[in-house]
Amino acid sequence: MKQLSNDYSVQSEPRRDGILESASKRVRMIFSVMASPNRIDILRILNSKGPLTYSELKSLAGFKSKKESGKFAYHLRKLLRQSLVALNKGERRYTITNLGKLVLSLARQIEERSIIESGKMYVRTSKQSIEEFNSHKIIQSLVREANMPLEQAHKITEEVENKVYKFQTAYLTSSLIRETVNSVLIEHGHEEYRNKLARLGLPTSDIFEMLNNIDKIGNGIDSVISKVAQSMLSEHLIINTLPKDIADMHLAGEINISNSGIWGLVPDTVFVNIDHVAESGIDLKGKFLNVSRLTSINNIDELATALPLLISLLSREASTEIVLDGITSLLNRIGDSREVAALLTRALMESSTAPMYSSDSIFGLPITTITLDIEDQSNSKLINEILDSYNNYLNFTSVPRIGIALKFGGKDILRDYSEKVVSIIRTGGLVSMARNKSRSLNGIHKLISNKVSSGTVATLQSLSINLPRLAYQSNKDETYFRARLALMIKPALSAMSIRKKALTDLIRKGMLPTLSSSTQFTQLGTHTTVINLTGAKESVNDILGHEINNGGIEILQKVLKTAVDVATDQGRQMGEDHVGIAMINDDSARRFASLDSDKYGKISLMSSQQGSLAYSQGLTVYGKELVSPNDSKSRLIVDRSNSIDNLLNGGLAVNLDMNDLSSNIEMKNAIESASELQFFRPVIKHMVCSTCGKRAGKDVTVSCEFCTSPYLLPFSI
Repeated sequence: MKQLSNDYSVQSEPRRDGILESASKRVRMIFSVMASPNRIDILRILNSKGPLTYSELKSLAGFKSKKESGKFAYHLRKLLRQSLVALNKGERRYTITNLGKLVLSLARQIEERSIIESGKMYVRTSKQSIEEFNSHKIIQSLVREANMPLEQAHKITEEVENKVYKFQTAYLTSSLIRETVNSVLIEHGHEEYRNKLARLGLPTSDIFEMLNNIDKIGNGIDSVISKVAQSMLSEHLIINTLPKDIADMHLAGEINISNSGIWGLVPDTVFVNIDHVAESGIDLKGKFLNVSRLTSINNIDELATALPLLISLLSREASTEIVLDGITSLLNRIGDSREVAALLTRALMESSTAPMYSSDSIFGLPITTITLDIEDQSNSKLINEILDSYNNYLNFTSVPRIGIALKFGGKDILRDYSEKVVSIIRTGGLVSMARNKSRSLNGIHKLISNKVSSGTVATLQSLSINLPRLAYQSNKDETYFRARLALMIKPALSAMSIRKKALTDLIRKGMLPTLSSSTQFTQLGTHTTVINLTGAKESVNDILGHEINNGGIEILQKVLKTAVDVATDQGRQMGEDHVGIAMINDDSARRFASLDSDKYGKISLMSSQQGSLAYSQGLTVYGKELVSPNDSKSRLIVDRSNSIDNLLNGGLAVNLDMNDLSSNIEMKNAIESASELQFFRPVIKHMVCSTCGKRAGKDVTVSCEFCTSPYLLPFSI
């Protein structure tokens, strides 16, 4: 038994040596495969491209001539023999094996480590490559990007190079080198050069938070991409585009630039006559080659196809709103009212997927407003069909981005449609009403001029002045307050002039192809510049102390007249034909209130909107007051609103708050009473569930009635 045991032990030793020898030989063979850059390239190609045929792999590996066929076959055979590559005989395709992936990973690690151990400095560049550190590239960047004199660039580079060689880091990155250059520039007081070289973007922690916090990603990955891009463009605007004094005014909260990420790239509100587009179409020339071309529209079927295309294209070229005029005249020309409802509902639903720029807003700007001229009673059947189509669209859309604007002449004509308007508002629609003129949902005029224009008009409006800040600084002196406001108009218009020049240049270059294709727009160059005033109520009534029923309205009118007169005069001096003052809704109300609260600590005395800390914007008229038996009070409200509207040549947002009305009859009466206003928009607070996406009424405040989720988002429509 002992002999057997000895024999067994003697026999087992050579076997173990054989296994070790075999494994060692196997490793040597794999390392011999790695010794060839051609074979490493083949592994890399298969790892990135997936299964490939023989000819595909040969071509991608660079063996294109017939003379090189034998060489390629030799390398591929080596990889197959070592099981680094496998052949699927059924599909005749080659793939990398798990062992091949391991070898490729090891080769990459060896390559990186050898670079580090070599003692040389290497840089991981933003072009996803590794290059040897070269100080001449710093000199080139300083001269080319920052316009620094060559001699000075050499001195800065020498100092940067000394710092770089002292870094205790495994590898350099191009961003780290740029940060070092900027640090040296700041140390030497070269802030302007530093601003030109600064790399724009978000901190890594912000990116991680966006990707991991699903509550802030309302529209999926589009929200992340939009937010990152706009953060970079916003920083570029503040640092490199705006003059320093204007940028400082924005940062300090004296003015507010809305949509700063796209402020210099697209206009805010665009008015387009769709009847004109139907005749001429849109010529995108060499842009958007993958988008179907929009030719003339000759029937209702073509309109149902063209409308989503048009809205999608225009949504790329406006930050806030697209207003489509002329649809009633177009439908009268091409449509059969019996077909309108179904086809238009489909078109509106397809239009709801248009691209958007606002990632934080529940609405998703820009919105699209379709203007209906209801004054001609012969169109009543057609108008009713369109309103029915819009109501059908709302049944499928939790938060609409498409609205309806009714253009009317008198109270009587509006009465014919008020019942349907109430139904639309209760369903969740966006409706505005204006007397005789085309306006945006926010009350912006189409054109500030006595001229009649039915073509394309772009409005630039995303700049607001903080009136409460001026009032705080005026020591309750109304004359001084108006003087300070007059001084604010000039830099505000200067900023808008810079913006207009940049946009005109982009349109000329074809960067906004849909606007560029509009012959009326190109020929007339019709840009309207509007400065918005935020916090009028707080500044006049609360801070300056003029109560609304005790001279407050007269003081407000004096303030607005001063702003309009100064803006008109300054506009003429700057060569701007169409300059206006407005009181509309934008994102400045909360920002101004928050900054002033930190600065003055008196914001608790101010009014709040929608239950949150914010200054007032535009005017709010309450439906309960309009339907009260006291006709004189109702008349006073209307007269005050119209007097302010008549003063403001840029526009006035008047919200008809109907949250205090319960029945349809009360709402109908309120709308008919409000028809004496020049412009108004009925609003009701709704709730939408961020879990299931369904919309609920204003009375649901705790949990979703459909899925019981507590995550309800309020919004007024």
